[in-house]
Amino acid sequence: MAKRCAVMVGWLVLAGCPPLVRAELIELVLQQREPFAQGQSFGDTGPYVKLTGVARFALDPNHLANQPIVDLSLAPRNAQGKVEFAADVCILAPADLRKGNGTILYDVNNRGNKLALRFFNDARGTNDPATATDAGNGFLMRRGYTIVWSGWIGELLPGENRLLLAPPPVLENGRPVRGVARFEMSTDAPAEWLPLSRRPGHGSYRPTPEGLQKALLTWRMRESDPRVIIPRDQWRVEIRTPKPPERGVPGTLAEVRLYVAGGFRPGYLYELVTEVEGAFVQGVGFAGVRDLVSFLRYDKSEHNPLAVQGQPAISRAYAFGVSQSGRFLRHFLYLGFNADEQGRRVFDAVWPHVAGGGLGFFNHRFAQPTRHNGQHEDHAYPADMFPFTYGDSYDPFQQREDGILRRLTRTHPDCVPKIFHTQTAAEYWHRSGSLVHTDPLGRSDAQIPENVRIYAFAGTQHGPGPGTLPAPGKPAPTATDLPPNPADYRPLLRALLDALDDWVKQGKEPPASVYPTIASGTLVLPDRQHTGFPALPGVRYPEVIQRPQVFDYGPEFAPRGIITQEPPKAVASYTVLVAKCDEDGNELGMLRLPDIAVPLATYTGWNLRHRSVGAEGMLANLLGACIPFPRTAEERQKRGDPRQAIKERYRDFADYCQRYRQACDELVRQRLLLPEDRERLIRQLAERQIWFAP
Repeated sequence: MAKRCAVMVGWLVLAGCPPLVRAELIELVLQQREPFAQGQSFGDTGPYVKLTGVARFALDPNHLANQPIVDLSLAPRNAQGKVEFAADVCILAPADLRKGNGTILYDVNNRGNKLALRFFNDARGTNDPATATDAGNGFLMRRGYTIVWSGWIGELLPGENRLLLAPPPVLENGRPVRGVARFEMSTDAPAEWLPLSRRPGHGSYRPTPEGLQKALLTWRMRESDPRVIIPRDQWRVEIRTPKPPERGVPGTLAEVRLYVAGGFRPGYLYELVTEVEGAFVQGVGFAGVRDLVSFLRYDKSEHNPLAVQGQPAISRAYAFGVSQSGRFLRHFLYLGFNADEQGRRVFDAVWPHVAGGGLGFFNHRFAQPTRHNGQHEDHAYPADMFPFTYGDSYDPFQQREDGILRRLTRTHPDCVPKIFHTQTAAEYWHRSGSLVHTDPLGRSDAQIPENVRIYAFAGTQHGPGPGTLPAPGKPAPTATDLPPNPADYRPLLRALLDALDDWVKQGKEPPASVYPTIASGTLVLPDRQHTGFPALPGVRYPEVIQRPQVFDYGPEFAPRGIITQEPPKAVASYTVLVAKCDEDGNELGMLRLPDIAVPLATYTGWNLRHRSVGAEGMLANLLGACIPFPRTAEERQKRGDPRQAIKERYRDFADYCQRYRQACDELVRQRLLLPEDRERLIRQLAERQIWFAP
C-alpha cells in the first residue's frame, strides 16, 4: 500500500488510498500513469505523462452555488446530507510540472470525445491520445499547457474511450420519476433500426410499458410539415443493456432502438413521444467541471496530482469547448458556475468555439445534452434559447432582460472571466450565430462587454477542413449539392490562444474583435438580394436558415426545468442575419484566412442536402461549400460565370504566391497568425500550381 500511495515527482498515484476530505471533490482515484508520445520531449517543457482515473464528488444541495442544478434536491443523500456522483478524468501534463506554463487548458469533451489536440495540434481525432502521432505538431505541449478532460454527460454509452459522467438519479418517494420525452431521429441512408438518441454511442431513457401503449410515432419530410402518425403495429422498441467498461465510471442509460416496418427513409424526420422513467441530475456535470478544476488549481495537499512540494503547480485555468462543448461553457457561465463554493474564480478565460448563439439541453429533467437546434434536424429542442448575448439584451417575446454574464456580474464580479467567442461562417447559417452580437430581433448591434472578444471566420464551416482545394473538375459528393469547404481555420486558433494567454498573464490587449455588424452594413438578412451573393451556374442559393424560436414546453419548464408539453408549441421567432458578400460571394466584415483573402474559389458557410439523402434543399447540417473560380476567361464565358477567372485576377502563379504571402504577413502583424504557421502555409502553395497550368 505504501508504494501505491507514494508521491512521485509531484504526482500522486492513488488507488485504494484514504479518500480526500473535501466538501466538493471527495476522491480522485488515478488508475493509470504512463508516458505520453513514447516519452518524446516537447521543447523546453520536456516529456509529458498521461493520467487516467475517476473523480468522485459530493454536493451540498442547500449551498447557493448549487441552487441552479435542476432536481438536485430530489437526488439521494449520503450520511452527511450530500449528493454524490462521479466522472472520468484524463490529464496530459509535463512529467516535471515545474517546466510547464502553470496553466490548465480544460477541454470540455464533445459527446465524450477529446478535441483539443485536433484543434490546436492538428492531430488526428482520438479518445486515447498515447503516441507521438496523437501529439500532432506538439503545439500545446511546446507551450507547456496541462490539458485536462472529464466526463460531464450522463447519456453516453461506455466504449471508444468516451468520457462518462455517473450522475445521481432523480427520485420521488424513493421511486424513479416518470415524465414525457420526445426522441427525434433521422438518417441519410435507408435503415431498419435507429437509436432513439439519433446518434451512436448515446443511450436513451427507458420508455415505460404504459408509455409505449400510448406512445405516438410520426414522420414528416420537413420540420414545419404536419406530422403523419405511424400505426402502432408497424413499429417496436428494443432495449439493450450496454457492457460495463473495464475501468472508469459505468454508463447510466441503456441503448434504446426503434424498428419501423419498411425501414426509415433518408431525410425524413421521425419522432417518438412517450412516457419514460429513469431521470438523473444532468446538471451536476456543471458542478463536476467546476469542482475538479477548482481542486486542481487551489488544493495544496498531496492528494492534488498537480501540486509540487505543497504548492499547486497551476496558477491559471482556461476552458475551451467546441460546438456542443462551447454551448456548455456559455451555459456554465450563465448559471454562475465560474465561482466555486468558496467564491473563487474557476476559469480565468473561457473560449466557446463554434457554439453559435446556443445554450443547451443540459440542466433539465430528462435532459438530452447531445441535441442541438438545426434548420432541419432537432429544431425544437431547448438549445438556442435566450439570452444569446454576453451582455444584457431585451427579449420582447418573453418581456425580460438577461445576458450570459448577468448572474456572475451581480454575484461574483471577480469571477467573470475573459472570453474569446469564435465562430465560422457556418454558425450564422446553422447555429444562430448573429444573435451573439445583435438584439433578438436583429435590428441593432449588441454592446459587447470589455472582457469579451468575438472573432468570426469568413468562408469557413463548422469543422476545419484539410486546407487543400479539391482538384479541378472533381465532382461534388452525392450527400451535398456542392463540394465541401476545405478551409482550415486552426492556424487562427493557435495565434488566438497565444493572444488569450498574453491577455490573462500580462494584461496585453488581444486583437480587436472582428465580426460583421448592422452598423457597417456587413450584417444583413440572409436572402440573396441582401447578401449580394452572385448568381452562379449550377448553384442553388439557400431558401432556408436556422432561425431559433420561442417554444412553449409547458408551465413547469421555466421554473423547474421540466418539460410537460411534447411536441412543444412554437410561439415566436427570433431574427438571424448573415454576412454580406463581395462580388465573388466571399464574406465581408469577417476575419479572412489567406485562402479567402487571396481566393481561388468562393467559400461558403452553407451547403444543401442532395436529393440522394432526402430533404433536398434543406441545409446540410453544419457544412459549408467550395465553388472554385473558372481558370480561364474562355472557361468563365462558356459557363456564364460572373466571377473573374483565376488567370484574369492573377498575372501568374508567382503573382498569386506574392499576394498570398502578403496576406499571411498582415495576419502575423495583427497577431492572428503565428510565424511558424505562416511558413507552413507558404510551403503548401506548391500544390496549387495546378490551378495555373496551361
